[in-house]
Amino acid sequence: MLPLLVAAVVLIAVYVLLIKTIFKGSKFKGNAAMDGKTVIITGGNTGIGKATAMELARRGARVILACRNQEKAELAIGDIQRETGSTNVVFMQLDLGSLQRVRSFAETFLKTESRLDLLINNAGLVGDGRTIDGFGIGFGVNHLGHFLLTCLLLDRLKEGTGGRVVTLGSMAYRWGNIDFDFLITNKHLGTGRYSWQFFHAYCNSKLCNVLFNHELAKRLKGTKVTCYSVHPGVVKTELSRNCSLWQRFFIEPIAKLLFLDPETGAQTTLHCALQEGIEHLSGGYFFCCAPEEVVAKGKDDAVAKKLWEVSERLSGLC
Repeated sequence: MLPLLVAAVVLIAVYVLLIKTIFKGSKFKGNAAMDGKTVIITGGNTGIGKATAMELARRGARVILACRNQEKAELAIGDIQRETGSTNVVFMQLDLGSLQRVRSFAETFLKTESRLDLLINNAGLVGDGRTIDGFGIGFGVNHLGHFLLTCLLLDRLKEGTGGRVVTLGSMAYRWGNIDFDFLITNKHLGTGRYSWQFFHAYCNSKLCNVLFNHELAKRLKGTKVTCYSVHPGVVKTELSRNCSLWQRFFIEPIAKLLFLDPETGAQTTLHCALQEGIEHLSGGYFFCCAPEEVVAKGKDDAVAKKLWEVSERLSGLC
């Protein structure tokens, strides 16, 4: 009996430790309004993106759900309208796995929308495969598609009085690395059928996100646009939708027990999108609605600059 009691106490202690650290949540408490402002949220039809869209619509923003799946986007718009009463939420098709379709999205947006105040690079995935352009799906969707989208929309952001770019990273960047020779030769930063292989590819893509944000801040100096990267916490979303059935079977029970819900996961994104007075922290990395120190690999100036230059070439910007 005593061993069982000890085991139970240990399990409870571990559970409490996990929810106070790795699985910690937070709440954004600001009351900033978004009336008259326009927001793009990639992957805004589900998970953290949908929760973010819900709150920004509630605050009066014109919200553009930039998504690949129109049916899911229309369902999300219906939910947002019923919950917030907003009729200013629209769908624009965006496939981050195709550089041409990213360009088409940007062209359509710039022709039809007169302003852009906030770009939230929210979409992401874990999985194996290739994009239409032949890039590893993690690198191509999580980083390169967002890189191109941001670059194509920067001038419109600069026309405003304080535009922001918020890019969802992850604490997984800590386990990532970038081999540029391998990337240029193979057009990916990791692939394979096994979980550890595409999780490593995901970590690499998240390091790209953090380094992209770091370099973007340097290039935005002297403008009114600022940028931030976010670790939303470990959130129960559709991130693993490309995983195999048995992998999801393993992940789902853990997710139900420990992972944050999307609304909680959206709080740090909302903080970086709405909080006043954080402009001097542009280029920073946030977790639980607060800035967090980035490990050395996430703020390496030389690597961030090279990633930008390589991404320009791979995306056809130069």
